[in-house]
Amino acid sequence: MQLDIVSDTVCPWCYIGKRKLDAALAERVSLGKSLDGIEIGWRPYQLDPSIPAGGYDRRAYMEKKFGPERARGIGNTIREMGETLGIDFNFDRIERSPNTVDSHRLIRWAGTAGVQHRMVDILFRRYFTDGEDIGKADVLVDAAREAEMDADIVRELLGTDADRDLIAREDAAAREMGISGVPSFVINTEYLLVGAQESALFVKMFDRLADIGISA
Repeated sequence: MQLDIVSDTVCPWCYIGKRKLDAALAERVSLGKSLDGIEIGWRPYQLDPSIPAGGYDRRAYMEKKFGPERARGIGNTIREMGETLGIDFNFDRIERSPNTVDSHRLIRWAGTAGVQHRMVDILFRRYFTDGEDIGKADVLVDAAREAEMDADIVRELLGTDADRDLIAREDAAAREMGISGVPSFVINTEYLLVGAQESALFVKMFDRLADIGISA
């Protein structure tokens, strides 16, 4: 079974959705069921592709987008949800709302190194918990080093336009599929789940697909 997750690295609900998916996978293992038939891939989606390379001041950006009161309310709701999942959302530490193209490029390269799922988690943590600017090359290179990738190669690639067009095409393809919000979970290019689904739903989905003969 191919499970493609369409996501943005600055989407808190995507972090929540990943944590719930990971819980479902862990439950499957605890029940003695194999994960060998589940292939997970992360696909790019930019919530705001208009953000420039240097990013925007996050507080000003959020208040302009949602208004001061609503921005605070959204943050509180997400923070409370994160606490139930062991995610420490530290929105006050985040100074910049970055353009996410380079972070998506890094995730793609992490796939070739076999550490894509881990890299997504690293980037979420660095942005939402540590408050790092994941639009900066130095931060991304350090994230690559943490994932045990070749940091020198990553730094060199970030200095080029490698895979920029590919990221743009994949983002456009997701929108052409009708995806307008993330996270979205695409199963075998046929089934679609939208939103940070509960772990129990993933468990049921895996079992149901197995029942109809789709490896999970």
